[in-house]
Amino acid sequence: MKSGDVDFGIRANLAQVLQQLLQVLFVGLTLGMTRTVVPAVAEAEFGVPRGSFLLMVAFVVAFGFVKGTMNFVAGRLAERIGRKRVLLIGWLVALPIPVLIYFAPSWNWIVLSTILLGVNQGLTWSMTQTAKLDMTRADQRGLVIGLNEFSGYVGVAVAGIVTGYAASLLGPRLGLLWFGAIVIGLATLLAWLAVMETLPWAHAERDNHATAPAAALRPRYPANVSAQPGTAEMFALMSWRDRRMAALCQAGLVEKFVDALVWAFWPVYLHQQGVSLPGIGWIVGVYGLTWGGAQFFTGKFSDMVGRQRLNVGGMWLCGLGVALLPLGQGSAWWSMSAAVTGLGMAMLYPNLSAAVADIAHPNWRASAIGIYRFWRDLGYGIGALGLGVAAALGGVIETAFWFVAMAMFLSGLVLYHWGEETHPGFNPAS
Repeated sequence: MKSGDVDFGIRANLAQVLQQLLQVLFVGLTLGMTRTVVPAVAEAEFGVPRGSFLLMVAFVVAFGFVKGTMNFVAGRLAERIGRKRVLLIGWLVALPIPVLIYFAPSWNWIVLSTILLGVNQGLTWSMTQTAKLDMTRADQRGLVIGLNEFSGYVGVAVAGIVTGYAASLLGPRLGLLWFGAIVIGLATLLAWLAVMETLPWAHAERDNHATAPAAALRPRYPANVSAQPGTAEMFALMSWRDRRMAALCQAGLVEKFVDALVWAFWPVYLHQQGVSLPGIGWIVGVYGLTWGGAQFFTGKFSDMVGRQRLNVGGMWLCGLGVALLPLGQGSAWWSMSAAVTGLGMAMLYPNLSAAVADIAHPNWRASAIGIYRFWRDLGYGIGALGLGVAAALGGVIETAFWFVAMAMFLSGLVLYHWGEETHPGFNPAS
């Protein structure tokens, strides 16, 4: 397909948008299968001593550093070999994960499987987002990222609930083996047979931008950037040279502290309170379902009102939800605090990405998204280390909750002062 033969918009590309949404659902299911059962049975199944907070978070640390790096690699690689090939490589890497968990003789094997999961997530989730942004219009970016994250995090939540029941019926290892093999196998097959390459859309947008009339609303792209910037130039631009991009990247990094806490410590905390595996799956699922479901609306809402207020407000609301969870008792309280946390994530999660996409030129948008996602998912590793140290120093798991809540408040403050509205309809270039 040539770049001149493409049409933009969700409706014009509905079949491929739906295929990409199905792909990110599978990505979420793959991530979610490790988030309820594995931490809760770490002591009984994999020999992690009670109170070993730093050992407990080792698999999330490994995931964060690997996924963050692979997001960076995926963005650069996708501009060279295409989106579909990167997606396929990501699924091929995931094939051994269920087998490693099933045969794991120790926690080290779980860490190894999580490293492969980080590679898979960095390549596949990045490509589903980038491919949909290629095909859709600028005024649909909030909606399309909201749909992307809705599909992915509904998958995370559903997998947590289903694997909780599967582990109760078949045992933790066999339940995860069957679930993972079906999900990863089907995703790989569909990526190979049904997904199209979207580089022609990106090239067409680049050509259209070059000939756009002067009266058209233009985003506030960073100034003094090369037409085809190299890796070092892109990394500097995103990380410190452009203050807006730096504010978005630090907010993305810190908000992953929340998800690291939910992944590593929520199941352990709830298990210590006497909650069953299916019960843990439902409470953690409330967080994921609220996050995923609300993004269906918050992404589109940001197309109507702008990104900045939703991003800052989401950071603070999310931190409030984290602080509430250990302050009460009972499934109703824990589910309520999980819903508040999920709503905060829904406000910020698609719209931080949409803000990056707003002010990233189509020539280097995939790289910009990749570097933003590098910093964002590095937050898993940095956050898991931080909450592990906080819990170890405090001697109780609740200390990790206060650490994450304070980090979210301070990061939201930085975003409020350094960031700006990026939607070209509300803050166009002069």
